[in-house]
Amino acid sequence: MVKHIGNTSDAMQNLLDIMAQLRDPDGGCPWDLKQDFRSILPHTLEEAYEVADAIESDDRVQLRDELGDLLFQVVFYCQLAREEGSFEFADVAQTMADKLIRRHPHVFGPQANDAQQGSLGMDAEQVLERWESIKQGERDAKQQYSVLDDVPNALPAMQRSAKLQKRAANVGFDWPDITPVLASMAEELEEVQQAFASGDKDHTLEELGDLMFACVNMARHLKQDPEQVMRAANAKFERRFRFLEAKLLDAGEQLENVSLERMDAGWDEAKAHGL
Repeated sequence: MVKHIGNTSDAMQNLLDIMAQLRDPDGGCPWDLKQDFRSILPHTLEEAYEVADAIESDDRVQLRDELGDLLFQVVFYCQLAREEGSFEFADVAQTMADKLIRRHPHVFGPQANDAQQGSLGMDAEQVLERWESIKQGERDAKQQYSVLDDVPNALPAMQRSAKLQKRAANVGFDWPDITPVLASMAEELEEVQQAFASGDKDHTLEELGDLMFACVNMARHLKQDPEQVMRAANAKFERRFRFLEAKLLDAGEQLENVSLERMDAGWDEAKAHGL
């Protein structure tokens, strides 16, 4: 029976118990029993994006529910690992706690109570620099020989691009300000145009990738997440296109029968409405 518990520790244990029951070969859920690490990975990625949607919509009730779905993914992986004897939820939680303490010496270290040396004497940028320095020390201890090691291949391409650039920037491989970044974008756009004019599709796609990489660099220099920048652009396109659709439908017109000029006029109207 599912319990409703207010205490955090008890509620977490209840969730772990429910997961164990779902995976119990004797009376568990057939779907849950069929899953493995790889099969639930797509669900994990989907749940993470649904959390992002809830945050962007400022819907706290939805966010609570979506965070629960994402937490369930963590619990699922931990149950699978527990069954094979590799680790369990307590190990994951303790590893994370140890990592947070190790990477926040300004909060948990000997200097934490010193206003000049501790957290009160550091701004967010200094904290981030120290965080990256500690992470690099951890990579050195693991004998990871490139600053680009352990940037996950499974990340969305734009997010991974930003992380790769950030790692390189941490060792000085970066433009000093945004002016050369803009020049780089202009140069890459020109190279796309030249490649397209040559009729070489593969070369055009290669140069297009370079342009997109430069755009990510621009977002990074503006201290923005390129993935969020792109999500905002997608949302703006959706708002304007939906407005265009509604205007045409109200006029009794079907999109597939309307000229591009008519669509452009509706698009410009959407822009004029601030959409």
